[in-house]
Amino acid sequence: MTGFLNMMTGKAVVAIGSILVMAVLIGSADAQQDTVARATDVAPVPVCSNNKGEQVQFTTTDRGRPGLAVGMAIRDANGKPVVMRSNFPNAPLEFQQFIDRHECAHHQTGDVDRPHPPRNGPEHLMNEAVSDCVAIRRLRDEEGFDNKAFGKVTATLRTDMAKIGFPESSIASRIRNIAGCFKNPASAGDLIRQVLQERGLPVQ
Repeated sequence: MTGFLNMMTGKAVVAIGSILVMAVLIGSADAQQDTVARATDVAPVPVCSNNKGEQVQFTTTDRGRPGLAVGMAIRDANGKPVVMRSNFPNAPLEFQQFIDRHECAHHQTGDVDRPHPPRNGPEHLMNEAVSDCVAIRRLRDEEGFDNKAFGKVTATLRTDMAKIGFPESSIASRIRNIAGCFKNPASAGDLIRQVLQERGLPVQ
C-alpha cells in the first residue's frame, strides 16, 4: 500500500494502528459530556457493501467485555459479510458512527477476504490506519460532520485510549492521522479505489 504509506511517517503508521480492533472504554464523563446517548440509542447502520458488491449486514449484541464498544468485520458462518456491533448503547452516537464506518471499510478494501496479516505487523497497522481514514471522510461527506462532531470522536478516542493504557505518543499519532484525513478534500471513495488498485483487486 505504498501510495498511502507515502502520505505518512513510519512512526505514525505504527502508533495509529496499535489498536487491533476498534474497541473503546465507555463512560468517560469529562470527554463525553453532551455526547453520551440514552441507553436505548444505537446509531442507524450505514450503507455498506464490500469490494465484491455484496451487501454488508450489521448485527447488534450486548456480548463481549462489559464497558467496551466494539466493532468487528467478518464473514459469518454462512459466508455473508457482516459487521458485529457489541455494546453500542451508551457510547456517543458520533463514535458509534465512526466504528461502523471503520469496520465497513475493512469490507470495502477487501481486508476481510485476504489472509490476516500478523498482529502489530506493518500491513495490519496500515489496514487500521486506512479504515480510520475512510471512516472519518465518510462521516464528513455523507453525514456532514463538522469540527464539533470531529472533536467528539477524537475526544472519546483520546480519553478511552488513555484508559486502556496507550501512551500519549500513540494517541496523538492516531488522532493526527484522522485529522489529516478529515482535512484532506479527497473522498473516502478515492482512498478505497487507490487501495483496491494497489492490491490488484477489482474496483466497483
